[in-house]
Amino acid sequence: MIRMAKEKDIPKIEELLAQVCLVHHKGRPDIFKVGTKYSAEELKSLLKDENRPILVCTDEKDDVMGYCFCIFQRHLNNSVMTDIKTLYIDDLCVDEKSRGKHIGKQLYEAAVKFAKEKGCYNLTLNVWSCNPSAIKFYEAQGLLPQKIGMELIL
Repeated sequence: MIRMAKEKDIPKIEELLAQVCLVHHKGRPDIFKVGTKYSAEELKSLLKDENRPILVCTDEKDDVMGYCFCIFQRHLNNSVMTDIKTLYIDDLCVDEKSRGKHIGKQLYEAAVKFAKEKGCYNLTLNVWSCNPSAIKFYEAQGLLPQKIGMELIL
């Protein structure tokens, strides 16, 4: 089942955030620390922010198996960007114990449906090149590169 995250989900969300952080740390230890992206207090605040919806996928016991952090974005009065409403997927994670059950696909499809219901023009996300399985997953969902970030390590 896909639903909006609740405060009771915070401990499991924190566990999943740590899983994501570890994937990024293993791929780019020069950039990512081991830890989590948000504290419990920050998560409590996010759950109240209508511009930052968090979807979760739960099992029959209502235990969280995955999440999708989203952010509504706009470029109001921007000199070069059009004023479109975008749903940005900030983070999508499926518990490593629940992978292979199409939970990521369900979360992604729920985010697309949610974006359409909220009148969004598009859905965007960033994926790190050190995470080839995520790139492959998003390509399988039909996403195409919108822009490419590049770097030179000095």
